[in-house]
Formats: sequence, C-alpha cells, structure tokens
Amino acid sequence: MHETEFWELVDSTREAAGGDPVDHAELLVDRLTRLDPDTVVDFARHFEARVNRAWRWDVWGAARVLLDGADDDAFDSFRCWLVGQGRKVFEGALHDPDSLADLLEDFDPEVDGEGEDIGGAADEAYERLTGLELPDLGLPDPPREPEGTPLPSGDDRALAAAFPRLWERFGPQRG
Repeated sequence: MHETEFWELVDSTREAAGGDPVDHAELLVDRLTRLDPDTVVDFARHFEARVNRAWRWDVWGAARVLLDGADDDAFDSFRCWLVGQGRKVFEGALHDPDSLADLLEDFDPEVDGEGEDIGGAADEAYERLTGLELPDLGLPDPPREPEGTPLPSGDDRALAAAFPRLWERFGPQRG
C-alpha cells in the first residue's frame, strides 16, 4: 500500500462516516477486511508510523487545549484521531499545531479527539481475515519522551500563549 492509497482509505471512510469516529472505525474495518492480510499490515504500518510522528509535546499541548486537558491515554487516542482526520489536517498539525484552529471545522471534546477505535481498525481487520493477531510491524519504538519541549502542566496561560488561535477558538473558556 502506497502512502496515497493509505490517505485515500482514511479520507473516504471518514467522509462516509460523516466525521463520527466510531462510524469511521467501523467503516475502516469493513474496507480493510476487503483487502488481503499483507495490505492490512501495510496500512497498519502507515498508521502507526504517523501516530509515532505525532509523539510531540507541541501536539500534546494542542490536544490539551482541544480536550481541556489530556493525560497519556487521551493523548494516545488523540493522535489516532488526528491521523484519522486525513493528510491535510495531520500534516498541518505537525507543521504548526496552532493551525488546527483553521484546519478543523468544529471540535466537540465529547466526540472528537477519540481515536482508539480508529487506531485498532487494522488489528481488528487482520484478526477477522486471518484469525491471528496483527504481526509486529517492524517499526522502531518511539522515544520515551515526546519530541520537543514540554509545556507546564495545568498552566492555561502557557497554553494560551503557545496556541493563541487554537485557544481563542476552542479553549475551555469557549465551552
């Protein structure tokens, strides 16, 4: 599976799901089960590589603004959700996490940012196809700490200063 095919599959299933993360995951599993197991492994490798690329403090800071806080598990789920938003949003967020203020039409912290099911879609599809667990993807483990410099935890002023557009549009005071 080439990168373009990966993103087309992510985009087409998200659009068909109307942006709902649960429906998106179900449609993704359905589409993946129509492929051969090796292609599902390739998809999983593309997906996991992007989740690992988003293992950054600045992306975590943006998640904290959008979700009004984000622990380790919430950030893992957020990174899967971010990949599920497609290439434009994902790459834009990695280039400048504050640009999510412009790239996202809307954000509901009760629904959006939840990508655990999307992150497990390839695992589920592979198991349905083969009856086995997805094999090791052969990717290096991400570093213990996210890339970059952490922002002070629980410091709304630091988040507002680091992500002014995101804070203005989606910060907790807007809820």
